[in-house]
Amino acid sequence: MAETVVSMARALVGIAVSKAASAAADEASLLLGVQKEIWYIKDELKTIQAFLRAAEVEKNKDELLKVWAEQVQDLSYDIEDCLDEFKIHVKSQSLSGQLLKLGDRHRIAVRIRNLKSRVEEVSNRNTRYSLIKTTSSSSADERDSYMEDICNQSANNIDESELVGFATPKMELLKLIDISCDDGPTKVICVVGMGGLGKTTLARKTYESKEDIPSYFSCCAWVTVSQSFDRKEILKDMIRQLLGADSLDKLLKELQGKLLVEVQHLADCLVYGLKDKRYFVVLDDLWSIDAWNWINDIAFPKINNRGSRILVTTRDAGLAERCTSEPLIYHLEPLQIDDAVHLLLRKTSKGQKVMETGENMKNIVTKLVKRCGCLPLAILTVGGILATKKIAEWGKFYEELPSELESNTNLEAMRRIVILSFAISS
Repeated sequence: MAETVVSMARALVGIAVSKAASAAADEASLLLGVQKEIWYIKDELKTIQAFLRAAEVEKNKDELLKVWAEQVQDLSYDIEDCLDEFKIHVKSQSLSGQLLKLGDRHRIAVRIRNLKSRVEEVSNRNTRYSLIKTTSSSSADERDSYMEDICNQSANNIDESELVGFATPKMELLKLIDISCDDGPTKVICVVGMGGLGKTTLARKTYESKEDIPSYFSCCAWVTVSQSFDRKEILKDMIRQLLGADSLDKLLKELQGKLLVEVQHLADCLVYGLKDKRYFVVLDDLWSIDAWNWINDIAFPKINNRGSRILVTTRDAGLAERCTSEPLIYHLEPLQIDDAVHLLLRKTSKGQKVMETGENMKNIVTKLVKRCGCLPLAILTVGGILATKKIAEWGKFYEELPSELESNTNLEAMRRIVILSFAISS
């Protein structure tokens, strides 16, 4: 019984993720002031999805896990209902040419913010009660795959409002994108760097540049590819974002008589709709050349001399080189020491007064960010924990942190920093 509940919860979360991605990409979410909340919901649901995927292979599923999965189901239904209402209001607004009524805008915004809080609580509940563990009942490969999913989704959940040191990378990336060049073939630009550097955040800051991207491109889409993705759902989501929800609804109605909606039906609709448009598409978290070859071959027009752009984020430099040429690859580097220290102090809410308590404390703070590899995710994780500790305890906390990230900025080292930080704090 618990097995069925977990599988059903994962399926429902997948639907909610797709709807949240579509809603976040809609300009109306920006006007309502809830775009960041919807992005957060989408990213946190992806993390929950990764945990549920790990739970599906566990042999011993207890009652607590079943209850948690049922809570995830209920939450997914509520998110779907809310985003469906959001979509209906946006559609009626576009048809009437009038803004949403103030009462409707306020009510929907409040519902979305409440859902964000519920998503956060449900996600924390899993961590609090250790409901899902990657035990020996899973193979090593399965365990690594699930942990990579979880770690990378955590990396995606970096709060942009907390970040520093991203103004220059954003400016440099916009230069590579060269938005003012509105003719010529489609260009592919890649952002490369390990999990936790903030690739997704940089891409999102660029994507949401109100003064840049929307004013130069006729349609835009944000697509999270990740390690395992549903081909039909990705194409549906791209049609929804690039051509409009009406285009997808019309296509699905036309295909109602068919036994199966084939990938090719969706691809043909997308390619035809994009052939005369200048589009901007982000493919976030690309993992394999097979995924790139499939998306590039099937989803985009072969000829489009409109100056369209595809922005890819990936951890794999070799993959980036196969997607585009070296001049169009942006290598995101760890933060500068000063920015890393600023970020840590901002997260702890202690500010510069910590640095004024003595030379020894300056050294401890500097050593802490170096031990985090100057990676935003690790710094924010550690900073969140230090915020709950007395300043006098920071030195002891530093001594207990693993040192891998100082010399080895890979996923395993990042994972140890994140997991052991919580272990030390408890």
